[in-house]
Amino acid sequence: MSKDIWFLLPAVVFVLATVAYPLVYNVGQSFFDVGIKEIVQGGADFVGFDNYSDQFARDAFWRATGISVLYTSASVILTLLVGLGLALLFNADFPGRNLLRAFVLAAWILPTVVSANLWRFILDGTYGLFNAILQSVGLIDDDVFWLGDPFTALIGVTAATSWSFAPFAMILLLAGLQSISPTLYEAALIDGASAWQQFWRVTLPILRPVVLTTALICFIYTFKTFDTVFLMTGGGPGGATTILPIYAYDQAFTFYDFGKAAVATTVLLIIPIMLSIPYFRSLRKEDRS
Repeated sequence: MSKDIWFLLPAVVFVLATVAYPLVYNVGQSFFDVGIKEIVQGGADFVGFDNYSDQFARDAFWRATGISVLYTSASVILTLLVGLGLALLFNADFPGRNLLRAFVLAAWILPTVVSANLWRFILDGTYGLFNAILQSVGLIDDDVFWLGDPFTALIGVTAATSWSFAPFAMILLLAGLQSISPTLYEAALIDGASAWQQFWRVTLPILRPVVLTTALICFIYTFKTFDTVFLMTGGGPGGATTILPIYAYDQAFTFYDFGKAAVATTVLLIIPIMLSIPYFRSLRKEDRS
């Protein structure tokens, strides 16, 4: 065995301790009846799939799952659209491009606590910036409590999440754009293709693998997002933004039923894996062709 393998040992131990062990422990805990007493003293009873059957029979669980899928899908679509628009903008050469790009990246660099509280301030019904702008242009007369309405609250957390992830999507898509040979656009221009036709016939097909990769990464990260939604709405109003991570949090730290909370977090693992399977299959087909 090469001595160089020992340099990998710290990284392997770190991954096993912080990723593999908690993952296996969480899945295992979903098969036990675990409360506060069992957490402190141990000796939890094995209940098999009873926790799963109990959760799968609850409307609240499926409602949280549906909200998670809706919130994640809308966030990913908006993130890709904004990220692609920014990538196309910064792919062009104009004065101050690097400085402006640095400002855009600030949204991604900011800690989640800061960005979530920033958006909560913007959407605040009493002194929020969004209301002030709309009132200044005459679109609204009275204060609107955006995070107090079920529909607009979900839109608000979606916008906040997309705002945070759009710079990350921009970086990946911009790298894909810069890898496209200019000769392809020159050939398309000679054939009489318009700017839209060049984008639709040249840019998007070549950028497709990057778009799929970006979409998958954003989906995985957004689907397990907890802090942004929790800080902005706490899952309210009326459970309108209770996504699966918040549902699991309530099961664990409100009802102290850690076994049933583990079911929700296990589902958080399974759904992205199921989504990743067709993605990797499509990549294999492209590699073979």
